Amino acid sequence: MNLITGGTGLVGAHLLLFLIENNEKVRAIYRTPSSIEKTKALFRLYQKEHLFSEIQWVKGDINDVPSLEKAFENVEYVYHCAAYVSLSAADNLMYKTNIEGTSNMVNLSIEHNVKKFCYVSSIAALGNPPSANVMVTEETEWNPNQENGDYSITKFSGEMEVFRGSQEGLDVVIVNPGIIIGPEFWNQGSGKFFDNIKKGMKFYTQGTTGFVAVTDVVKAMFELMKSPITSDKFILVSDNLSFQEFLTKIAQSIGAKAPQIHATPFMTCLAVVVDKIISTIFFKPRAITKYMSRSAHSKTMYSNQKIKEALNFSFTDINTYIEEVGKFYLKTHK
Repeated sequence: MNLITGGTGLVGAHLLLFLIENNEKVRAIYRTPSSIEKTKALFRLYQKEHLFSEIQWVKGDINDVPSLEKAFENVEYVYHCAAYVSLSAADNLMYKTNIEGTSNMVNLSIEHNVKKFCYVSSIAALGNPPSANVMVTEETEWNPNQENGDYSITKFSGEMEVFRGSQEGLDVVIVNPGIIIGPEFWNQGSGKFFDNIKKGMKFYTQGTTGFVAVTDVVKAMFELMKSPITSDKFILVSDNLSFQEFLTKIAQSIGAKAPQIHATPFMTCLAVVVDKIISTIFFKPRAITKYMSRSAHSKTMYSNQKIKEALNFSFTDINTYIEEVGKFYLKTHK
């Protein structure tokens, strides 16, 4: 039996479908019945709704250990995809979910003699390159003295909990995906870019980062879990693109106008200040932070050589996949 957290999110929902199609038994944790509908909608989008009934749903919360006991019955493999994202440094739920929640999953996996544990981290939890034009690898050292974003800190700390589990006898693997592209979840993550561009997004930056298809992420996770590899981590990035290239490709895929105005570092810094003032006065959630502003202009390149060599893994061309996701977007926004 495979236990999946985050089964109502982009990666978890695709993982459930992938595992079922590979004749694996799956159990997924959910918090509210309404959240399950997002996963069902994804199965429907792929015309695989008849497979949805193969999922065993168990109500639980990774921050509530007693609620997870039933979920762990007869479980051999755990895929921990659940995470919480917030732009507020004061949001304790992000720290509690991404660190304590991960610790809970690791502890229960040890207690229930789980065979292997896969943790979905992020390239945000990797170290920064020592100089320009140097690719980030799995061995790039994390520097706690640098100004790291709160999400990055929680995901890195989550990795430490997983490696702590490894030292206690649990077989583990960690994946560090870039920005994950995939269909259906248009109101979160990379899906928001499709909506924003359709609505007339005007600004772009020239920073660079790594991108990957969600289908590649779940395939890599599955192959790593079936391999003898343990106590290791792998960057999952298909291509390194500038944000301008990425946004332009999305615009082309849905027949919309690409952003035309270059947002300079000064402009994004000004946006951070204005957003903070508005957030403070009107008690609104932050829309942009200093860390986001810096990341939007950072030209960081990520190496995928390690996963290619370890599994002879081939990635989907990200430009081709964006075109495919764009077709799904148009299909669901008639």
